[in-house]
Amino acid sequence: MKLKQDGSGKGKQLNQRLDGMGQGQKYKIAKLHTKGKLMHKLLDMGFVEGTEIEIVREAPFYDPMELKIHNYNVSLRKSEANLIEVEK
Repeated sequence: MKLKQDGSGKGKQLNQRLDGMGQGQKYKIAKLHTKGKLMHKLLDMGFVEGTEIEIVREAPFYDPMELKIHNYNVSLRKSEANLIEVEK
């Protein structure tokens, strides 16, 4: 994770994008960086801020990736996963 200086001289942890996270890891959704139809699609599938998400596995060449959210599995393209900001 990257650190950002916050005025007090202390480092603050920055959130990462879901497409860069590792298999078998669990994260919380911090923010969705999209709007329109794709935003509605993600919200309908349960990608809501604060929801825990686990990366189950990645396909060969890493696209798409299988995720576990709300006790079910869903596949997302890396381009869609890049729009989801997560935190540990």
